[in-house]
Amino acid sequence: MYVAVKGGERAIDNAHAWLAEERRGDPAVPELGIAQIREQMALAVNRVMAEGSLYDPDLAALAIKQARGDLIEAVFLIRAYRTTLPRLAASNPVDTGAMAVDRRISATFKDLPGGQVLGPTFDYTHRLLDFTLMADGAPLTDAVPHTPVPSPRGRDGRGGETPRVPHVMGFLNRDGLIETALPDDTPPPDLTREPLELPADRALRLQALTRGDEGFVLSLAYSTQRGYGRTHAFVGELRIGIVAVEVDIPELGFAVEIGEIELTECETVNQFRGSRTEPPQFTRGYGLVMGQSERKAIAMSLVDRSLRWQELGEDFTGAPAQDEEFVLMHCDNIQATGFLEHIKLPHYVDFQAELELVRKLRAEAQAMQEAAE
Repeated sequence: MYVAVKGGERAIDNAHAWLAEERRGDPAVPELGIAQIREQMALAVNRVMAEGSLYDPDLAALAIKQARGDLIEAVFLIRAYRTTLPRLAASNPVDTGAMAVDRRISATFKDLPGGQVLGPTFDYTHRLLDFTLMADGAPLTDAVPHTPVPSPRGRDGRGGETPRVPHVMGFLNRDGLIETALPDDTPPPDLTREPLELPADRALRLQALTRGDEGFVLSLAYSTQRGYGRTHAFVGELRIGIVAVEVDIPELGFAVEIGEIELTECETVNQFRGSRTEPPQFTRGYGLVMGQSERKAIAMSLVDRSLRWQELGEDFTGAPAQDEEFVLMHCDNIQATGFLEHIKLPHYVDFQAELELVRKLRAEAQAMQEAAE
């Protein structure tokens, strides 16, 4: 038994060494740096931060490098590291109305105050491979020179603060055509420190969705659009930008800005014919994700709206996106990965027991067949 254990340890050490070689790849190829991953693979970094519940682009880039580009493994690394960090304070709710927007669009209002800001997006590209990117950044001789456009982040370009950008939903709210978002000062539970309990209130559901697997949430959102959930949504507003994070300092008596983070926020407008408890009006779906992650934010808002069927007095149609337990207990990719991958670990004793049981059942069946003959 001792020899077997030592042999297993030696094999694992060798596997770790081999993994390190595979991670590095061909030594003749320059090694990727953390800054390169952070700046040039920003969307992957954003996903790792969002699903890992930790806003730190450098650590997310390190996790991606260590995980060889496996984003779920990188999320696992970030979450594991997060558990070692102390909780110093709780920040105030961020004010997305004061966001310095890089991108802001609406599918419901063409002319809105502040205008449509297309921003950095793949939406208007042709999805054709750009072979100039294989030239290590060297432009082709006939390429049009690119003039950098200054980012609007943080300031208005004249040294002043960024002006407030009103939310589109306020225009509908002003006419009473959309449900009123009532303020709730109740401190929400912290899903990163407390286990998920059902039934969950909306704040807890939104936490689970924002750190849930993007592919899973996207599939559920797609199912609602195809009729499984009876929701038809419009993107009321999608905005991406920088917001300030503030913390109340009791000794000072006021809040202090401790930093800035990038967020993607989506609010959807959903048709609603009314119910026994609510009049006909538009209803809301909401998504908020760290970093630039508009696909995740839109999907999150669709699933959020679908999960609200009970509070709006709608009927349960059996759609997957309406089932709170199904959605919340299966959206976390780390839990799913752990349960999935544990079956590749040694199960020798369990399998031998199953094997003996099958052999016994086969012998009994054969004996009964021979007796019948």
